Amino acid sequence: MKKIRPEVLEGFTTKLDTGYGNLYVTITENDNKPFEVFCTLGKSGASTTADAEAIGRLISLILRYEIIPPREIVTQLSGIGGGTPFPYKDGKILSIPDAIAIALGKYLDNKKEGSDEQE
Repeated sequence: MKKIRPEVLEGFTTKLDTGYGNLYVTITENDNKPFEVFCTLGKSGASTTADAEAIGRLISLILRYEIIPPREIVTQLSGIGGGTPFPYKDGKILSIPDAIAIALGKYLDNKKEGSDEQE
């Protein structure tokens, strides 16, 4: 069953430099779990911006149904290549989906470090 969105949610935003401009990924949470993902690409108007927004909406829908573990989303998006790879401290950001996976993976890693729960 799809969870209803509360009026107010807390979360965090991370900025990643990509070959398409700055990508801002905001992850909100509900009941201490990821609930929504908003992806905004700094260069507006391009189809890449629409693609980033669409990926965020689809991830949000998946999270609200709680059917697929969030780590599986990271696994599916990680390593997707694109036409403009960008240097990153741990290697390269290969594409917008790869950057979103990096942001969500960091969120999950931080949540795991802050608790004794296993994924």
